[in-house]
Amino acid sequence: MTTKPTVLVTGATGQQGGSVARALFGQGYPVRALTRNPDSAAARALAAAGAQIHTGDFSDPGSVERAARGADAMFLVTNFWETGAEGETQQGVSAAKAAKAAGVGHLVFSSVADADKATGIPHFESKYRVEEAIAELDIAHTIIAPAGFMENVTAPWSIGALSQGTYAFGLPPERKLQLIAVADIGAFAAAVIGRGASVFGQRFDIAGDELTGTEQAAILAQAIGRPIRYQEIPLEAARQQDAESAIMFEWFDRVGYDVDIPALHKAFPEVAWRSFEAWARKADWSVLNQPPQAIAG
Repeated sequence: MTTKPTVLVTGATGQQGGSVARALFGQGYPVRALTRNPDSAAARALAAAGAQIHTGDFSDPGSVERAARGADAMFLVTNFWETGAEGETQQGVSAAKAAKAAGVGHLVFSSVADADKATGIPHFESKYRVEEAIAELDIAHTIIAPAGFMENVTAPWSIGALSQGTYAFGLPPERKLQLIAVADIGAFAAAVIGRGASVFGQRFDIAGDELTGTEQAAILAQAIGRPIRYQEIPLEAARQQDAESAIMFEWFDRVGYDVDIPALHKAFPEVAWRSFEAWARKADWSVLNQPPQAIAG
């Protein structure tokens, strides 16, 4: 019997890292989970599922290196929204160097689709600088680069309007946007870890579906069971609220993600590749009935 490689998952109690850990558990991989708070409910759930919990933080590269020693592979995800562009790049590079120092055999970094195409979007550019640093480290690696998350529909900044029957986003109603379910990011990361040397040095932009805002709203209405209308957020209004997001919306409308979805899905049939409709049908819409403070928390 072939022994599955041991994988260190950073951000294991978060959205992406959690999806990777679950996908790896489902395929029998030994999982180490790096977390800043080993006593959190999410960390305890990972431990109950069989993960080895390692306490660490990207601000302490030594803690990452200690957790990575003896691991065959490592999944690395960074968070621009916590650190800003400079901080994200710094933390991603230091974590990648820690993986190299620990002798990790395969580093899988989660970037963002089209980050390698000079988008000018700060949180795309910060991730691409991590990609460039990894390429210079002489470590076996794979870059996975997701499009927009389907789960953003239920994020705190979206759910309030959705609970009132409006799906609001910063694109014209008939402009298509490529999306991916977070569970498929985890499944894809597990797939590239499983493929090993055959994907070393490769970069994969990944998406599960492509829809207009109008199409998304119609699917949401069907899934939720109430009328949902699409509302375009004007660029100037978006810019006043969050300049970073406005830059991204402008790029989405002018250029947009360009994943070759049919070719990707054919190349990786082991991933479920959920459509937006399939995702919406199984989403927990009880969140729409929670008070605002519970949603925001």
